[in-house]
Amino acid sequence: MKENKYDNKHFFEQYRQMPRSKEGLKAAGEWHEFEKLLPDFSQKTVLDLGCGFGWHCIYAAEHGAKKVVGIDLSERMLSEARKKTTSPVISYQQKAIEDIDIEPENYDVILSSLALHYIHDFTTICQKAHTNLKQNGTFLFSVEHPVFTAEGTQTWCTDEKDDHLHWPVDRYFEESLRTTIFLGEEVQKYHRTLTTYIQTLLQNGFQIKSVIEPEPAPELKNLPEMQDEYRRPMMLIISAIKA
Repeated sequence: MKENKYDNKHFFEQYRQMPRSKEGLKAAGEWHEFEKLLPDFSQKTVLDLGCGFGWHCIYAAEHGAKKVVGIDLSERMLSEARKKTTSPVISYQQKAIEDIDIEPENYDVILSSLALHYIHDFTTICQKAHTNLKQNGTFLFSVEHPVFTAEGTQTWCTDEKDDHLHWPVDRYFEESLRTTIFLGEEVQKYHRTLTTYIQTLLQNGFQIKSVIEPEPAPELKNLPEMQDEYRRPMMLIISAIKA
């Protein structure tokens, strides 16, 4: 399945109102950790898988990349990305992540932010990323954490007062499609275990450099709406290199 929920007009308009959509990387709860793992972009070639509004592409160009390619299946996403983009080194392509071209040793860096949990075949993506990266190239991505995706509904267990009791984790080892409600719409995502993420990278020629389960940024710590985010991991960030 190739998820394209973001071309649903109602869903997309809801997504556009999210802080990370309006304010960019600084409003992304995991950015303070993701940024630390980014390599030097100077004169590098970069591929962004599921580029969305193009924030990471723009960041790479601003930090010296000589060529940046962003791909996304959503026409609406790419339209917004093009509006925000002024650098001539950035280009966008409308295609599914699964359909990326085989371009042996064409990129120094491959990025993906919160997109690969929409992809059924993670192994093939790792194989293509390895092929397309130059030696010692970086593959850096974030996904929803397996603890967050496991049970499927992605909602807290509550008491009679609707207070949050605990986060449900169930069917953890059953790697399959999950359906949840996001921005008022049904959205399908693929749950896979932490072992699968790491072992698939190792089995396809990558060396793991970092595995991060990011807490919210320190400056967000006192916001009431962020308190639950300290009770369970929501995201997973992995950095690997082509060994």
